[in-house]
Amino acid sequence: MSAGWFRRRFLPGGPLPTPRPPGPRSSPVPYRRPRFLRGSGSGPGTADTSRRPRSRPVHSPARGRTLPWNAGYAEIINAEKSEFNEDQAACGKLCIRRSELGAEEDQEWLNLCPEEFLTGHYWALFDGHGGPAAAILAANTLHSCLRRQLEAVVEAVVAAQPPMHLSGHCVCPSDPQFVEEKGIRAEDVVIGALESAFQECDEVIGRELEASGQAGGCTALVAVSLQGKLYVANAGDSRAILVRRDEVRPLSFEFTPETERQRIQQLLLAGEFTRLEFPRRLKGDDLGQKVLFRDHHMSGWSYKCVEKSDLKYPLIHGQGRQARLLGTLAVSRGLGDHQLRVLDTNIQLKPFLLTVPQVTVLEMDQLELQEEDVVVMATDGLWDVLSNEQVARLVQSFLLRNREDPHRFLELAKMLIHSTQGMESGHTGEGQMSYDDISVFVIPLHAQGQRHSGH
Repeated sequence: MSAGWFRRRFLPGGPLPTPRPPGPRSSPVPYRRPRFLRGSGSGPGTADTSRRPRSRPVHSPARGRTLPWNAGYAEIINAEKSEFNEDQAACGKLCIRRSELGAEEDQEWLNLCPEEFLTGHYWALFDGHGGPAAAILAANTLHSCLRRQLEAVVEAVVAAQPPMHLSGHCVCPSDPQFVEEKGIRAEDVVIGALESAFQECDEVIGRELEASGQAGGCTALVAVSLQGKLYVANAGDSRAILVRRDEVRPLSFEFTPETERQRIQQLLLAGEFTRLEFPRRLKGDDLGQKVLFRDHHMSGWSYKCVEKSDLKYPLIHGQGRQARLLGTLAVSRGLGDHQLRVLDTNIQLKPFLLTVPQVTVLEMDQLELQEEDVVVMATDGLWDVLSNEQVARLVQSFLLRNREDPHRFLELAKMLIHSTQGMESGHTGEGQMSYDDISVFVIPLHAQGQRHSGH
């Protein structure tokens, strides 16, 4: 696929770039958009350009294409920030089989498995950096990793209390008591499977990118429904929130160099960086001066006399969304980035990055769900412009006005993106616009809590 074709197809009115000669090695996977955007034609889905014909189009699935739980989805490509859209999305049905059924050829994951034991659903967003390759690999791979991990422990997932040994053999009489005292539940096993799936997927990405001479990484935000619970796993700076008629609840939290300063400092390479935080990068002229500083255990700021060791490159540089880990990366968790090195050094950044996601569990059976109750998942381009509360107000107002529209969740996803492009006046705070890639899932929860998967 040429960059010229990409721009003609997705960036109407934009200048065409000068063709580049192909590199010596090909990408490990072909560039593509999410498969559920593919309609009967060759296009990636429907493009909403009705409000501003020359603006960046918002793409969404065709109205006749139903996503799990009738979820809505929409995406917009970046304002020529990079050659290709670095966001990727995936969703579908998870079919989990008993592990004793034997190793079989991996089936197309969207198809029903004939030996299905448990079923669930899966929605995922991946925001790439350094190119789209890692995000594409994650979108193609993570669901399979998760299914394998769940199938390996499915007996514990459905047990009233997870056994110490999956074989059922009690090696020590105190094993059941240990499990009970630790308060280990089936949902803890699911969380462990999610964490293991992220690590397995990260290893796959590392091997594939290394074999093809590629580099890059991606954030990952995943929602999985299983047995009446919604598990939200996050590694990176995408975000998910629960929006109800009278409530907005965060279901994930961003992992950036600033939010994980203390964890990263424990991995500090001795002698290479300073763990202290200064308001700016110190220079030689600051030697001997008393300047503001703080350590990871300090919530306030103090002063210290600048020594030569303080001139080392800071572990975390910059503030807010401009913060960079070792001057290089804006996130501290995610997949990939095995080849990434610290700026102007030969130091690998991977040891400072955490692949394991944070997992939040939403027990849908314990909520009195209403028709307007939804989970909104989106990459950071949306949250750069809109707060949780602003998104909640937009969602609540839109759903109340469009109760009779069977496609309201699809239209809501598109409206949220329009709200970041100056197309919904009065709703974008100070008129900010996002020029980043944005991908949004709107997942309705009504009537799903009592339809949870079972035997």
